[in-house]
Amino acid sequence: MSDLVRQEIISAAELVVVKVGTRVLTRADGTLDDQRVASIAGQLARQCQAGRRVVLVSSGAVGAGLGRLQLERRPTAVSQLQAAAAIGQSLLIESYNRALEPHQLHAAQVLLTAEDLQDRSRYLNVRNTLFALFEFGAVPIINENDTVSVDELQLSFGDNDRLAALVTNLIRAPLLVLLSDVDGLYDGDPNDSEAKVLSVVTDLPSAQQQHVRDGGRDGIELGTGGMASKLLAVRIATSAGENVVIANGHRDDVLDEILTGADVGTLFLAEGPAVGARKRWIGWSANPVGKLTLDPGACAAIETKGRSLLAVGVARVEGDFAKGDVVAMCDEAGREFARGLINYSSAEMRTIAGHAKERIAELLGHRPYEVVVHRNNLVLCHG
Repeated sequence: MSDLVRQEIISAAELVVVKVGTRVLTRADGTLDDQRVASIAGQLARQCQAGRRVVLVSSGAVGAGLGRLQLERRPTAVSQLQAAAAIGQSLLIESYNRALEPHQLHAAQVLLTAEDLQDRSRYLNVRNTLFALFEFGAVPIINENDTVSVDELQLSFGDNDRLAALVTNLIRAPLLVLLSDVDGLYDGDPNDSEAKVLSVVTDLPSAQQQHVRDGGRDGIELGTGGMASKLLAVRIATSAGENVVIANGHRDDVLDEILTGADVGTLFLAEGPAVGARKRWIGWSANPVGKLTLDPGACAAIETKGRSLLAVGVARVEGDFAKGDVVAMCDEAGREFARGLINYSSAEMRTIAGHAKERIAELLGHRPYEVVVHRNNLVLCHG
């Protein structure tokens, strides 16, 4: 049954996002492995020739830069990491372009920061650009803009897994493939000879609770991602209604195998129906600028009954926000479970929080909205 499910998902995936990690693209000494880049590019080209549209999210700029600079260890200073990324990014995109040219395809470099996907206008502009690139016979190759994005370089696990999930949501791709140096998600410690790769995961929360170790290699510290990062990316994509495969990018023709429906890697099934484009931005790309703590009754109404948020259910207001901003909704334990577009400013919310909707006009002098966050502008975002 799992094989049939996998084959059905793969056959329907006309639009695919592929993410490849640093450890897949570099040799043990830290230099860019052009043969591996050519292999990945060739597989992407075959998918394009088969009628699929493919977006590649590629790490490797810092690693390529370290190799070109002949540095034996990854620098700790952010400015040096950014310099290595700037040098390595040109090498990376040139390598992809050389490999794609024989297939009459262009490598299109797209460098993004978190702000590009948090701002609604820029978010839509990125989406439009990606679809325009398809029309010109180009393969969009996306990377975090490491030369200006400080946070990703400082984290113990990187943002390119998350970036790939956000791009998947941005273009509503039904399949995300994460290629790393692990075969998939194991049912135990990967170093245990008895542990096996899970073929299909239908219960992600249970999978996240397992003790998972990243199967990294020794040597120069190149990448920043790990299995924890990948599972967070899986959560983002599957919550929006898309499917994800985690597989080993060192495996020959791994992408060809995955996209013919072979039982390779771990397939994570979508948690439900696909979420609309606007709600994807609200739930996973936009950065909340305020926080509302809700009482148990309001939490239950939103989570289990599909209701809008009323002022009476708001116990506490934090942050400085305006009408139309995205706010996080949390329970009394501080767990964020939803996000939405707020109908009132933070000052107004502090005045009406905890009061029935009938009192809003009395407290504010007007009542433009009966609800604080309408259900149509609200997204559940567990995990």
